[in-house]
Amino acid sequence: MADNGENSALFPIFILTMIALPLVPYTLMKLIRAFSKKAKKIHCECSVCSGSGKYHNSVLKRISGVVTCGNLMLVLLWIIVLFLVSYIQNMSRESQVFEPFSILGLQPGASESAIKKAYRRLSIQYHPDKNPDPEAHKYFVEYISKAYQALTDPVSRDNYEKYGHPDGRQGFQIGLALPQFLLNFDAASSGILLLCIVGICILLPLVAAAIYLASSSNYAGNNVKNLTLSTYYQLMKPSLAPSKILDVFIKAAEYMEIPIRGTDTKHLQEVFAVVRDELNLDMKNIKKEQVKFWKQHPAQIKVELLIHAHLTRHSTSLPSTLAADLNRVLQLAPKLLEELLKMAVLPRTAKGHGWLRPAIGVVELSQCIIQAVPLSARKAGRGLLEQAAPFLQLPHINETIAKTILQKNVRTFQDFRDMKSQERADLLTQVAGCSSLDAQDVEKVIAMMPSITLDVKCETEGEEGIQEGDIVTFQSWVSLKRANGLIAALPHAPLYPFPKEENFWVLLADTSSNNVWFSQRVSFIDEAAAIGFTSTAIQETMESQGAEANSTNLAVKEAVEKVKSGSRLVMGKFQVAAEGNYNLTCFCLCDSWIGSDVQTSLKMKVTRRTRAGTRGSVEAVAMHDESEDEDEANDDYDDGNQSEYSEDDEPKTTNAKKGPVRNSKAPARRNGRC
Repeated sequence: MADNGENSALFPIFILTMIALPLVPYTLMKLIRAFSKKAKKIHCECSVCSGSGKYHNSVLKRISGVVTCGNLMLVLLWIIVLFLVSYIQNMSRESQVFEPFSILGLQPGASESAIKKAYRRLSIQYHPDKNPDPEAHKYFVEYISKAYQALTDPVSRDNYEKYGHPDGRQGFQIGLALPQFLLNFDAASSGILLLCIVGICILLPLVAAAIYLASSSNYAGNNVKNLTLSTYYQLMKPSLAPSKILDVFIKAAEYMEIPIRGTDTKHLQEVFAVVRDELNLDMKNIKKEQVKFWKQHPAQIKVELLIHAHLTRHSTSLPSTLAADLNRVLQLAPKLLEELLKMAVLPRTAKGHGWLRPAIGVVELSQCIIQAVPLSARKAGRGLLEQAAPFLQLPHINETIAKTILQKNVRTFQDFRDMKSQERADLLTQVAGCSSLDAQDVEKVIAMMPSITLDVKCETEGEEGIQEGDIVTFQSWVSLKRANGLIAALPHAPLYPFPKEENFWVLLADTSSNNVWFSQRVSFIDEAAAIGFTSTAIQETMESQGAEANSTNLAVKEAVEKVKSGSRLVMGKFQVAAEGNYNLTCFCLCDSWIGSDVQTSLKMKVTRRTRAGTRGSVEAVAMHDESEDEDEANDDYDDGNQSEYSEDDEPKTTNAKKGPVRNSKAPARRNGRC
């Protein structure tokens, strides 16, 4: 064993190693995240967004964003590391290796006469009889005398030249990197050492693991509580009207933790009086409905009123405490809505299908929350007010201006987007009464809005036609274009207090039966991840078809170029059950913009399972332009998706009709309501 001095010297090195091992990679990860976040901030530059302060933080906000508890702890640990490094360097200087020639000021291999001459010279300087300084006496005894003896004694010099030490070969030493007071093994120090070993090596890891497991067991992968997912799963229904989605959404366990203060009652009653018409109350029995409303869980009442205050744009009059609660509600909303949508499209039926109607309702609620548009503005059957909902997300546009625009040969919001810039500016300034600066802001937002196109196909790999029980491969290219040339961007949402990324949901559904056959989320922010997924998917598809390496590489290269130009590949598989003709619809729904959703029709024929080698043929039929097909597609969509404020009714199911094989791909068609 090494002596206590050497053991104690190892302790700072041990502490430095234990701190540096996790600290260095964690610091690098924090720095990489900080730089990557800055690269993603591509936001709207209109005056309303710029004035919101959401993207351009003040100096105080920047300082508060940097000076956090985690960052302060990180700085403190680095200070400790620097102190330990400095201490170890000083300690290494003090504990020099014994070098007799260097001590006597001689070169290695010096003669005996030179050694004696150097010894006499140093004796005059450091001998106790010549120098009364205690330090000089110590240096003479411990270094000079020892060095002289090691070089003049034949045995000691021979040992030094062979083994590097005057005493000969040194044994292997093992030490403990602990302070010296713990290595004096008396009754007290041995108990302290035992407690340190048990505490650091056993109890501390067990406590950390218990705390982590206790906290993580309550949350799912998206950092949403398991209780929330269970509640959403139980409350989700196939006929859930979009107006009822909010009633399910506010029952999240995270919202039950919103503080309930007695001082908030008066302000909440004022909010209730303002947003009462937006609540899902029966106006014929308004008194009973109001009593019933206030008997709900206080947290649910508070969250619902705060959300409606945000949707109706009355949140600016809230006191600071309620404004902070509203920010917390809105901050949690995107991930909760994403999980709620997953619960809607989760396979529930015997055929493994999800539900379309509540899925569309969740997306519409997300659009309203991000753009701060009332749910009543999207209620079907309200004429110009329903068509005005997409206009309300534009800056400086209210219901009056939107109605004025719709009365001037502009039938839909898409017609307004398709106008030339100068025509749109003239309409806003000369007819709607907007200023030229307001028209410029509207133009910037219109340029930010995405235009989506879909290219969809369904097929069985290596086979012709589709038979019952087949695994069908769904493939869709989702292409995004903006007038300003951007691909990845943050939506214009000045009243939503946090940066929000656009997400798109691709749903393949049978509108007549309210069934979702396939669903997948698409994002245009992370191009590197999209390139990786697309390359792997195209390569696997080509290899399964037996393509040559050159053809595979060419297909992968073309797909990567397509991704870089603003397209995303959506691929997946699903199993078809029963034979028959299916009029499917592929939706691409945006969770952040109103009026940017698209849909395209897809006709599929599933034949009865026959003997091997006698499969039916596949006929690709492009989508017709006749009004009959348009009306049929619109009827299917409207039957499966009632008004946002309609009652819950079970959707009507229709049996698939037998007919000729028609598996098709067709261009996208926009839907003004979604």
